[in-house]
Amino acid sequence: MLVQRLRRWRIPLAAAVVVMSLLYGGVSVFLANSVTKADRDPFDETPTEYGLSFEDVEFTTRHSDITLKGWLIPTTEDAPTIIFVHGLGSTRAGDNAVGLATRLWAAGFNTLLFDLRGHGTSGDGKVSGGYFEQYDLKGAYDFLVGRGAPSERIGVIGFSMGAATSVLGVSSESGIRALVVDSPFANASDLIAQEVARKTPVPKWLVPLFGPGTRFATDVLHGIKLGDLDPESAVAVIDYPILLIHGMEDTRIPVEQGIRVHAASHQNSSLWLVPGTDHVDAFLNFPDEYTERVIAYFRGRLGVQ
Repeated sequence: MLVQRLRRWRIPLAAAVVVMSLLYGGVSVFLANSVTKADRDPFDETPTEYGLSFEDVEFTTRHSDITLKGWLIPTTEDAPTIIFVHGLGSTRAGDNAVGLATRLWAAGFNTLLFDLRGHGTSGDGKVSGGYFEQYDLKGAYDFLVGRGAPSERIGVIGFSMGAATSVLGVSSESGIRALVVDSPFANASDLIAQEVARKTPVPKWLVPLFGPGTRFATDVLHGIKLGDLDPESAVAVIDYPILLIHGMEDTRIPVEQGIRVHAASHQNSSLWLVPGTDHVDAFLNFPDEYTERVIAYFRGRLGVQ
C-alpha cells in the first residue's frame, strides 16, 4: 500500500521539483541581470562652472574596445596626474569630483575624470562591482602614459564602488604609486543582499536564499566572479601606504568595511574616519580638511612641492 502511494505521488513530486527549480533559476537570473544593469545619470556640473579649461578625451578600456569618455584638466605637462574613479550609478562629475579636482588643480595636479563603462557618456558595459571596471581604470592609466605622463607620477582616487575598483586595479598595476580610497567595500559578498534589494522588488531578507543561484548566474551569464570582488585581500598586495577615508555614519557601505580594508593594507597607511558623515560625503561636510589630507598624501607620494 505504501509503495503504491509513493508511486502515485512520484510524478507530482517530480513536477513540483522541476517547477521550483525553474522558479529558483528564473529568479536567480533576474537578480543577476538586475545587479549588473547600469543606471545612467546626466552630469550635474562641469569644469566650466569652476572656470577651468579642460580637454574632452576618449580612450578604450584595457583588453576591450569599450570607449570611455572623460575630461582632462591640465596644469603643466610635467605635473603629476590624478585619476578619479566614480561610484555605482554616478558619473565623472559625481561624488563632488569637480569641486575636489578644482582644488587639486590649484595645488598643481593634472586631473583625469572619466565615466566608467555603462555610465555617463561612455560605452555600454555591465556593472560588475569593479571586476571589469578595474580595466577601465587601467585604460585611463594607459591613455595617460601614452600621452607622455610619467607612470610613476600618476595617482588614483576612487569613491564607493570606484574605491573598490581602484584597489583591485592598482593591486595589479605596479606603475601606479599613489592611492586614495573613499568609502570602499571590503568584500562584495557582504553587500550583495543590500544591493539586490535596492535594485529589485525582492526584499532583503529573502535575497540570501537566492545567493548561490545569483552568484552562479552572474558568473555564467556575465563572466563576473563575485568571490573575486575582494578589496580586503587585494589591498594587501599594494606595497606602499594608501589613504583611506570613510564616513562613520555611512548607510550604504558600513564603516566597518573600510576599517577592514585599512587593516589589510600597508602598515603605514592612513585612516580618516569622518564623524557624522554618510556615504562619500566627507568632502561635502569637511571640504578644507579633506583637501588638505588628500593633497598632503599625493604630494608625499608623487613629489609635488
